[in-house]
Amino acid sequence: MDLLTPGPGLVIWQLFVFLLLVILLGKLAWKPIIASLKEREDSIQQALDSAENAKKEMASLKEDNEKLLREAREERDKILRDARTAANRIHDEAQADAKKNADRLIEDAKSIIQTEKNAALRDVKEQVAMFSLDIAEKLIKKNLSDDKSQKELANTFIKDLKLN
Repeated sequence: MDLLTPGPGLVIWQLFVFLLLVILLGKLAWKPIIASLKEREDSIQQALDSAENAKKEMASLKEDNEKLLREAREERDKILRDARTAANRIHDEAQADAKKNADRLIEDAKSIIQTEKNAALRDVKEQVAMFSLDIAEKLIKKNLSDDKSQKELANTFIKDLKLN
């Protein structure tokens, strides 16, 4: 059993070597390891902070983009409304102008027709007067050829005058 139980000198030397190893590791290895872990923790924290800032900035940009998009849509709707209004106004003006032109053309045509009608009536009156004069001339020549027919013509004129 002697092999299984250590001797007191061995335990002291093992304890001495262990403490020396802990001190050496504490001085030479743990400080750089802890420093590098701290540095890594700081860099991770900075990365997380910058990611959080980027996330906030992206949310802000997204809100700005949505606001700009809303404003652009409102501007587009306003432009479309203005364009429709202008188109309707132009359409109404064109219709009014067309109506005025049509009315003017109708009035011009009516005046031309009236002028032509008056000219035609004058021509007809002149022709009727000419025919009447020709007929009267022929009747007078015929009626004035004898006495009896002159008396009958005079009596007829007198009767016509009394009737009218």
